[in-house]
Amino acid sequence: MKSNDLCEKLNIMIENPHCELEYNKDYELLIAVMLSAQCTDKRVNIVTKSLFSKYSLRQIANLSLDVLEREIKSLGSYSKKAYYTKKIAESLINDYAGKVPNNREYLESLPGVGRKTCNVVLSELFDEPTIAVDTHVERVSKRIGLVKANDDVSKIEHKLMKYFEKKDYNRVNHQLVLFGRYICTAKNPNCEKCLINCQHKKTKEIL
Repeated sequence: MKSNDLCEKLNIMIENPHCELEYNKDYELLIAVMLSAQCTDKRVNIVTKSLFSKYSLRQIANLSLDVLEREIKSLGSYSKKAYYTKKIAESLINDYAGKVPNNREYLESLPGVGRKTCNVVLSELFDEPTIAVDTHVERVSKRIGLVKANDDVSKIEHKLMKYFEKKDYNRVNHQLVLFGRYICTAKNPNCEKCLINCQHKKTKEIL
């Protein structure tokens, strides 16, 4: 399938793609994306709404780990994430006066911030063309046949960047995430709402 054809189908299925993590300030997005690892955006939004309404970035940097852990305890790996949150807050204050910079090297040096998180932040805050490969993007890319079943996230990102036009990266990235979250789900995918004739759909029809 040509990329333009796939984009047309995604535009029909996911008309208004957007980041579902809620934030009001740049650092809130960075922390929220980091916290979303192995966790749903819905759960993260509940936690961050409470956290950010109580504490500023500087206050977060000064909180004890015990308090931070209590604030985010409903998230998976909350002890590590509390440490990451505190260190990110400290670093942003010390290095950039509390602002999130458009600087990939710096962002990826922060604890808990990998390439996927960095890609999301650069795309959302600075409109940098990126492809962030999360579990949804990985799953649907393999089902659609855009990548091989044994490709790792690095290969998937590289192949998707070659397949799609650069101007479409950010929109398509959101669409693939939402497509995987609500239609091409890990279990019981809603193939009736899918316009893409993927291998997974063919298998279901045969069975």
